[in-house]
Amino acid sequence: MSNNAQGTEKVKFTEKYAELWKFIKFSIVGFSSTLVELGVFYLLQYVVFKNTLTAPMPDNAFFRFVSFTGLADGMGYFYAYVISTTIGYIIAFILNRKTTFKADSNVVLSTILYIIMVIFTIGMTAWLGTQFQMFMASKGLKALGDAIGKPIVAALATVWTYPLNRFVIHRHKKETVATDEATK
Repeated sequence: MSNNAQGTEKVKFTEKYAELWKFIKFSIVGFSSTLVELGVFYLLQYVVFKNTLTAPMPDNAFFRFVSFTGLADGMGYFYAYVISTTIGYIIAFILNRKTTFKADSNVVLSTILYIIMVIFTIGMTAWLGTQFQMFMASKGLKALGDAIGKPIVAALATVWTYPLNRFVIHRHKKETVATDEATK
């Protein structure tokens, strides 16, 4: 007798490991949006803002912070970074909302929560990345620190970005109809 004839059905991987499958899709979306982000960044940096890469930034608290964190060395670099990062995060938001988590929660609230998370993530990864790179430089490993710092910090950010996306930002509405039917 086959397994199906005995009443046992083969469960698909995506159903048996639904949470792992969501994490895999989240990772694929993140990788894909990062590739687009990097492409846009290099296009902006080496073509669009090529002549303003090292143009001095205004002398105010915001740009002193930007310079301190290592986000940008000049206005052209800053513009390239901000535009490409924004595009990458928008792509990730849309794809994760529609394909990874299939969210049906309030899109305005989700967008606001996502923006807060993105601002925190950019600030934290810039600070952590800078700290890592300075540590590696103090050990005589500046080139290695520069090469692996950003990927390590980006992977570390998954510790908070996945749970926030999964359980806070891209939620499902409560199934009130099914609950009402069950209580009748």
